[in-house]
Amino acid sequence: MREPVELRRQRILSVVESRGAVKVSMLAAELDVSVVTIRRDVEELTRAGRLRRGHGVARPVREAQPPAAVPAPRGEEPGGDGGAVALVVPERHSYLYETLHGARTVLEESGIRIALHIAPQSAGAERPLVERALADGARGLLIAPRWRNTRSEELDYGWLADLGVPTVLMERRPRPGSALHALDSVCSDHWYGTHLAVEHLVSLGHRRIVLAARDDSPTARSIRAAFTEIAAARPELEDWSVVLSSPQAVPGPGPDSPAVGAAAAEAAPSATEDCTALDLAALLRERGATAAVLHGDVDALMLVQRLAESGVEVPRDCSVVAYDDVVAALGSTPLTAVAPPKAEIGRAAAELLLHRLSGAVGASGPVRRTELLPTLKVRGSAQALTPPIE
Repeated sequence: MREPVELRRQRILSVVESRGAVKVSMLAAELDVSVVTIRRDVEELTRAGRLRRGHGVARPVREAQPPAAVPAPRGEEPGGDGGAVALVVPERHSYLYETLHGARTVLEESGIRIALHIAPQSAGAERPLVERALADGARGLLIAPRWRNTRSEELDYGWLADLGVPTVLMERRPRPGSALHALDSVCSDHWYGTHLAVEHLVSLGHRRIVLAARDDSPTARSIRAAFTEIAAARPELEDWSVVLSSPQAVPGPGPDSPAVGAAAAEAAPSATEDCTALDLAALLRERGATAAVLHGDVDALMLVQRLAESGVEVPRDCSVVAYDDVVAALGSTPLTAVAPPKAEIGRAAAELLLHRLSGAVGASGPVRRTELLPTLKVRGSAQALTPPIE
C-alpha cells in the first residue's frame, strides 16, 4: 500500500528539522522512494514555505539555535568537533588534497560540518589527531594515513579497527587478513593504472621499459608491485627494470618489506632495485630502454629536466608516461599521465560515510571495498618507436 503524500512529506519535514540540511538522494534512500518523487515533494514544501531548497539539499526554514542562556554541551561549543565528520590527511600531499576536496564537496552539500586535521610527517602522527577529534565528539572519520612503510601501516591496524565510529579509508587498501581488512575503503585500482601505462607504451612499439617510482607510500608500493607483475607477464617486453624515482623516495626508517621480492626477481631476472640517487639517462643507455613510467608527477618533471640536461629528449629519445597527473600537464613538455580519480575517491568515500551515518535501512550492511579505475591522459610525451635503419 502506497504511503499517503502528506504523511511522506511530514516525514521529510521531521528529518530535515531534526538534522538541519539533508541531501535529496539521502532522503530518497531513507524513505525508500525515487529521487524524482522526493525532489517534487521538496519543491512543494518549499512553495508552501515549510522548507528551503538548495542544490540537491533540503534545509529547514530556520536553522535551530540554542537558547542564549543555555551553554552548549561539551563538543558542541564554537570551534569544537561535536557532530562533525573528522577528515585526516597528511601534510604537503597534493595528490590527497584533491581527494580531500572531493570529500569536502559532498559533506558541505549535505550540511555536514567538517573537522579537518593535517597530519605531520612524523611516524604515528594520525592517532593523536583522531583521538582528539573523537574526544571532541566527531561522529565519523575519513582518513588517508601516510603509511610510509609497511611497519607503520601495521602499527595503525589495531587502534583504527577499534574507533567505535563509522570510518572510511581513502586511497588505502589494508593488507588482506589484517585487522583493517573489514573496514570500509575507497581507493584507485593502481594495478589497472599501471596496466594502462605499460599497454600504451607497448602499443607504441616499446620493448624495453624502466619504472622509476617512489617507495614511500601505499600507492607507490602498489605501482611497483603491479609493474613487476605486469612486465613479467608481457612476452613482448625484452627488458624491464624498477628503480627509485628520487633518493628521497624511500620508505624511511623502520623494518619494511621490499617492493620487488625474490620471487619476482627470479621470474624476471631483468628486474633491478636501485636505492641510490638515480641517473636515469645512464640507466636508459645501459638497459637500451626507450621508454619510462615515472611516479609521481614532481619526480617525473624533474627527471625529464635531468634527461634533457644529459642530452636525452622526451619523447624523441625516450617516451614517458607519468603517474598521478597532479602537475604532469604543466611541464615544458606536457606529460602523458595515468590519472587516478582523486576527487572522485573523496566523493565516494564521503557518500559511503554519510550512508553509514544515516541510519537508513542497510546503513549497517556489509563492509564495502570500492575501487575506481584510473584513466590515461595522452599529451604527446610518448611516441611510436622508430625502428633502427639497417
